[in-house]
Amino acid sequence: MSERVILHSDMNCFYASVEMLHHPEFTGMPLAVGGDPEARHGIVLTANYIAKQKGVKTGMALWQAKQICPEIIFVPPRMDLYLRFSQMAREIYSEYTDKIEPYGIDEAWLDVSDSRNLKGSGMTIAREISHRIKYELGVTVSIGISWNKIYAKLGSDYKKPDAITEFNRENYKDRIWQLPATDLLYVGRQTNKKLQKLGIRTIGQLAESDEKLLESHLGKIGNVLWAFANGWDEDPVCKEGYEAPVKSIGNSTTTPRDLENDLDVWIIQIALAESVAARLRKHGFKCKTVEITVRDNGLYSFSRQIHLRQPTNITNEIVTAAFQLFKDNYKWEHPIRSLGIRAADLVLDDIPVQLDLFGNQEKKEKLEKLDRTVDEIRRRFGYFSIQRAAMYQDKVLSHLDAGTHTIHPHSYFHG
Repeated sequence: MSERVILHSDMNCFYASVEMLHHPEFTGMPLAVGGDPEARHGIVLTANYIAKQKGVKTGMALWQAKQICPEIIFVPPRMDLYLRFSQMAREIYSEYTDKIEPYGIDEAWLDVSDSRNLKGSGMTIAREISHRIKYELGVTVSIGISWNKIYAKLGSDYKKPDAITEFNRENYKDRIWQLPATDLLYVGRQTNKKLQKLGIRTIGQLAESDEKLLESHLGKIGNVLWAFANGWDEDPVCKEGYEAPVKSIGNSTTTPRDLENDLDVWIIQIALAESVAARLRKHGFKCKTVEITVRDNGLYSFSRQIHLRQPTNITNEIVTAAFQLFKDNYKWEHPIRSLGIRAADLVLDDIPVQLDLFGNQEKKEKLEKLDRTVDEIRRRFGYFSIQRAAMYQDKVLSHLDAGTHTIHPHSYFHG
């Protein structure tokens, strides 16, 4: 059996690149996609290369980005637009293989092993895909080529933007093993600290380490990383039509002003819960777990979660669970600066559910119908066309548009 040919395609500065297409007036200027700097909330989701060259980084607070790059332009995120471009890229990929596995909305693995007789080598296919995305969509991609998914992803990260890198059996030790261990998928900050204590700083040192030693210090992830470093990754690329399960849907915000009491928190949590629940309904999910995050103005932060008796995508049930979590875990030592709500342990909304003997099924059905009616009104007339009564108790807080949704993509590890 001939060796697999796996591509990993990563659209460069994806959100910013799409926004630059729609804002030609910003050509040659530093731009970042983020929240509303005037409302004092949001982080940089992505920045174009001009902004990155000036030190702007993903995850940076907007005010920090403004300090580093005073001339930077912020635009709000438009997830529906980015999802549309992601789908158009997927349609291009599908002309070369039916084995396509998304990793977020801007990255995907492609197994083109069976396409070589018809389409040419992995390099030929990668060049053609790169050319087509550039001229059909107007954005660029970096593509990695290898015999496994891990090295293919390393290839797409190796050189940016608009680049193609191939790691094969002949060159991987010279090129990959010199890279820092943090470049390897799933070597995060804490794992890297443990590796450094063992004197492991490069992928090559990780590959040549004793597997039992890694397991004793890192647990099972030690075995996984050792195999990844050596290129022993046989994980298949899933076929087209397989939708990688969304693990969670969440939204968070730095509030327009510090929150000082329970009513303030309730107003913000309603906005966040509406946003999360609407996205659950849109994509056909219910959640079995609700999680909150809280950060006060003293920079103390925590997360708490609760498992629900029944899966739900009803706004009222999500916000009720979130508010109870808050009440049980925060004692108002400081005003609150930011809040978040995340719906996790998602299931399809049409799975059979055991009726709750202690619940009111008729009330649940009415709440579901009410939520979907609100969804339709907002779709047609805008987010502020209909509001809950509680939102009118504070004009500053109720002005928050929590319509920005965050989808957390499927983990590399299945199941």
